[in-house]
Amino acid sequence: MQKPYKFHKLRGFLSNFASKITGMASSEQIFDHATLKQFTYDVFLKIGCPPDHAQLATEVLLSADLRGIDSHGVARLSGYVRLWEAGRVNTKPNIKIVHETASTAVVDGDAGLGLVVAPKAMEIAIAKAKQVGSGWVSVKNSNHFGIAGYHTLMAVKQDMIGMAMTNASPLVAPTFATERMLGTNPIAVAIPAGKQPPFVGDMATTTAANGKLEILQRKNKQAPLGWIQDKDGKPSSNPHELKEGGALIPLGSDPEHGSHKGYVLGSIVDIFSAVLSGANYGPWVPPFVSFLAPPADPVGEGIGHFLGALRIDAFRPADEFKHHMDNWITRFRKTKTIAGQEKVLIPGDPEREMEAIRMKEGIPLNNNVLNDLKVLAEKLGLDI
Repeated sequence: MQKPYKFHKLRGFLSNFASKITGMASSEQIFDHATLKQFTYDVFLKIGCPPDHAQLATEVLLSADLRGIDSHGVARLSGYVRLWEAGRVNTKPNIKIVHETASTAVVDGDAGLGLVVAPKAMEIAIAKAKQVGSGWVSVKNSNHFGIAGYHTLMAVKQDMIGMAMTNASPLVAPTFATERMLGTNPIAVAIPAGKQPPFVGDMATTTAANGKLEILQRKNKQAPLGWIQDKDGKPSSNPHELKEGGALIPLGSDPEHGSHKGYVLGSIVDIFSAVLSGANYGPWVPPFVSFLAPPADPVGEGIGHFLGALRIDAFRPADEFKHHMDNWITRFRKTKTIAGQEKVLIPGDPEREMEAIRMKEGIPLNNNVLNDLKVLAEKLGLDI
């Protein structure tokens, strides 16, 4: 029997910390992690996922909320359901390798949830790395795969370096352009250490991910300049700009501040994820939102991912490497800071600290997200 949802107040520390990381507002309620996990699992079962797939999809999705990446957690749950309703997600996919060598593979996700397809592909990469030192898997015919960092951490658990990237809905204008050609196309790398926690770099190749705009929309706040441009290519702070023909901006914001570098990074992700696998790329990538139909002239199948695993001892003894990673991390933590800053962070620190807090104190959900989940619960006959 489903447990009742537990709401309680955050301690001051969590409130202050979360406001820095996610812009947490007072119009939020706290969900117990275990209960939210059960609800999410039940939703995936309701749309036809086998229990093991529902459990995996839930774990990937909730990992985003736990790590403070609220834009990619349960706030997207109803979006996945709408894609399923539109016939664009197969909840019982036959995920298979369609081409491979000793160290590489192309995986057909059979239109499955990216939350399931990507971890399965990473398992293949890890298995190949165990055999030959490294494994590289390019995926086609998939969907949105949640946070890239989750997939990279799978490799860390095996004493390997993990890499993950994916292309996404075309919302980004290349430098000097007004047409939307690329997605936010994240790149993630996770590297194990010894006594120190792992290095986890997980970032979009845009100044800000689209999910950050969605959070601002829910909170009726303006976007910082440098995140988006209007349909004519002029800077904008309107978080609804994408609905009016505007575009997200590559990492670096404008040409004077290096947006061409973000454009290059996003392009690399698109090519590795899709041109290499046979997925759709550039403006042909199907949109995440269900109310927009995929392009009528696809150049591939679904969206694409690229995942990799490197066995450390294929390069040098693992203990030796992790000792030096500890040294690297320790030295960077001791970096002299600018006035007013307490310490230099190591990539992965904020998310790891947030996960520890939210596992204990609960996961805050914006009231708009909560209302969305209530509608979803009613639609699927679940009790919230």
